Amino acid sequence: MEKLCYTPTEAAALLGVGRTKVYELIASGQIVSIRIGRSRRIPAKALRAFVEACQQEAA
Repeated sequence: MEKLCYTPTEAAALLGVGRTKVYELIASGQIVSIRIGRSRRIPAKALRAFVEACQQEAA
């Protein structure tokens, strides 16, 4: 079963960028994130949507 949400560190590894960049993308609204207690999580759908938006922008 695929994970539903990723930590910023895991998302950074998947995207091939640094953790700081992921937090910048969250702050700018380019990647949607949720809070679970005190933890920040990024839904798998949000990562896919971000990558698709980047692909469309590049085209």
